[in-house]
Amino acid sequence: MLDIEAVKNYLLAMQNTICQALEEEDETAHFQEDEWQRKGGGGGRTRVLRAGKVFEQAGVNFSHVFGDHLPQAATAKRPELVGRNYQAMGISLVIHPDNPYIPTSHANVRFFVAEKEGEAPIWWFGGGMDLTPYYPFWEDVQHWHQVAKKACSKFGNSTYERYKKACDDYFYLPHRKETRGVGGLFFDDLNSPDFEHSFAFMQSVAEHYLLAYRPIVALRKGMPFTQQQKAFQCYRRGRYVEFNLLYDRGTLFGLQSGGRTESILMSLPPTVHWEYNYTPEPGSEEARLYQDYLRPRNWLQEAELDNN
Repeated sequence: MLDIEAVKNYLLAMQNTICQALEEEDETAHFQEDEWQRKGGGGGRTRVLRAGKVFEQAGVNFSHVFGDHLPQAATAKRPELVGRNYQAMGISLVIHPDNPYIPTSHANVRFFVAEKEGEAPIWWFGGGMDLTPYYPFWEDVQHWHQVAKKACSKFGNSTYERYKKACDDYFYLPHRKETRGVGGLFFDDLNSPDFEHSFAFMQSVAEHYLLAYRPIVALRKGMPFTQQQKAFQCYRRGRYVEFNLLYDRGTLFGLQSGGRTESILMSLPPTVHWEYNYTPEPGSEEARLYQDYLRPRNWLQEAELDNN
């Protein structure tokens, strides 16, 4: 039996938990909150932290929208959803740190249900978390994936590998022939074997995000950096913009369903630039990002080899 209210209450509480933890890590800045209503039905609670000691911008959104028909982004590959009313709820967050040695991170968890009188509801959970470093550290990437695997550990032996591959496949920029970052987890259409199991997995992913990201922030936030490194961070942030505006299904769904534009686009970095035909200097730290990190790798298996 679906317990939609339990999902909503969980998501609201998780938004509070994540915001509190990020404020503690930043030490100076606080989230500004905007509650909003959607004309077509529903609304949300947007929280944005700006110009902090650690985070240049951090957005943590909750939304719960509903309506009597779905946008094209949702029905294009799911024709069985046409003619159904729907509810979609979730939290989505993107953290853009000031220090280039701290990676950008993204996570979201969501629940969707479409109903039609006289027929069984169609529902699923989705979400994940991924990491986008600028000056990556091998041990940080290992830690991120170790925690991601732990989030999956109670849900089947192959769960991490399946959702890690899905993340590598999804967060890929085909026009650049590179991954957005070093991946993590991505799952969608999860409704098996039942609601309780699927809801539990969504919760596990949400609760492991801070365990994965916060230690990296704490370790790197005091590292000195140069203006040249800051400029490279701003250049690489352009890849984030390109992916979100060209390929991200959540962005397309939000805009096509009449969501709040400011909340949808809070995922974009506050400062970014593009540079024509940029090529990193051979042998540089910047070149190492391209050579060693912007492609799918079996991070944990390679970590085990390194330790033997």
